[in-house]
Amino acid sequence: MKKIFQTLLVLTSLATLSACGADSQTSSSTSTGSSANEETDATSAASGQEYTDPSELADSYDVVIVGAGGAGMAAAIQAKEAGANPVILEKMPISGGNTLKSSAGMNASETKFQEAEGIEDSNDLFYEETLAGGHNTNDEELLRYFVDHSAEAIDWLDSMGITLDNLTTTGGMSEKRTHRPSDGSAVGEYLVDGLMRNIHELEIPIFVNADVKEINEEDGQVNGVTVEVEGNEQTIDAKAVVVTTGGFGANFHMITEYKPELADYVTTNQEGSTGDGIKMIEALGGQTVDLEQIQIHPTVDQSKSLLITEAVRGEGAILVNQEGERFFNEMETRDKVSEAIIALPEKSATLVFDAGVKERVTAIDFYEQQGLVKSADTIEELAKELDMPEAALAETIATWNSSVAAGEDEAFGRSTAMDNDLSTGPYYAIAIAPGIHHTMGGVKINTNTEVIATDNEIIPGLFAAGEVTGGLHGENRIGGNAVADIIIFGRQAGTKAAEFAQEN
Repeated sequence: MKKIFQTLLVLTSLATLSACGADSQTSSSTSTGSSANEETDATSAASGQEYTDPSELADSYDVVIVGAGGAGMAAAIQAKEAGANPVILEKMPISGGNTLKSSAGMNASETKFQEAEGIEDSNDLFYEETLAGGHNTNDEELLRYFVDHSAEAIDWLDSMGITLDNLTTTGGMSEKRTHRPSDGSAVGEYLVDGLMRNIHELEIPIFVNADVKEINEEDGQVNGVTVEVEGNEQTIDAKAVVVTTGGFGANFHMITEYKPELADYVTTNQEGSTGDGIKMIEALGGQTVDLEQIQIHPTVDQSKSLLITEAVRGEGAILVNQEGERFFNEMETRDKVSEAIIALPEKSATLVFDAGVKERVTAIDFYEQQGLVKSADTIEELAKELDMPEAALAETIATWNSSVAAGEDEAFGRSTAMDNDLSTGPYYAIAIAPGIHHTMGGVKINTNTEVIATDNEIIPGLFAAGEVTGGLHGENRIGGNAVADIIIFGRQAGTKAAEFAQEN
């Protein structure tokens, strides 16, 4: 197998390309454009990033993993550690998927990093707040498994040199349980880098531009896949198949089929998120749930479809309307904050923060490089930049700072992310509005990640994890839970697929 090289610098540039690709999808295209692929592929090749040579693709593996995002890589590593011989097949020219674009962090409770900071959290509280965030529609068995294995997943990553020890808060959470890299940077690039490093060290073959067209079965049991590589179709036999292809947030035909009102929204999804895994599993009789539950994220740049991480608000930023006034609790759940923004006359808002927030959230440096951040030495000068009433914005900041000092937000009841006021110049602003972010519906699985058929029986040999699945998040996903989802259930899928392969 050829060596795999992955650097944060490379990943940052790839994330930028991916964001631009996602933006191009807003014209209701559902296929991957060849020019975007060629551009990304050229960047990948120029950087020295390499994958397994297509000529090395074998005819048979113990476990075939379809999709090289976080869930797929976690599954592969876990399957290998369990003694199986896995392979990863990725249709895009680079690994990472939507994981590469993840920003806020990974939620987990009762972790060693929380304990080190004196944060008293519990799995039960994590469970209750996630259930409330999902409007009590979450699959409670999946949710219970999820919260009870979250700390273990943090430890597993840490054991592989992927340390998430910087804590912050996301909307709907009362405790600091969102785990980030030590420097406070976006979690996605760091996570993919670390997982790829471990894929290489374990000598797990990973093929890109490998488009799985069909999941094969015989006598009711899954036994491999048909994949197109370099224009040729090849049948790969397997004892188990794990589907980790992500959601359909870049497939506007599916988006408008299930939620037509989102037809004109931009999407934060990478262009490979087209629902392929869902369709292939449906063809086998797999059951789907919650396909109409499509999450919009409240803070998305509309020019490049870049998601502005929830950590900006988690570290103290506020949202203001064009009159320079706060209008809602910034740390409410994503659905409620999005609704509040859409209800404004301008249907958009502005994130306002100070140098302290910028220092604590290093992802802002990337937004600055993309030309999304406005700045000024004083609040009044920033208001001029934003074409807002100077006195109104200054009063908003002064009132907010008084609320932080008092520990009480009388205006909107915000009770989290109030550790620091906004009193350290310079001051900054980012224009935002909601955008399509996460498809919470997908195929139905159990806590063993086995895919459930429409007759409520499992499909033997077929496993799934990550955004391709549905049920865990219910009607609304809490920020930071997607990364936890892909690692917790990706690990489980790798373990259970390996066990199935060894028994059959």
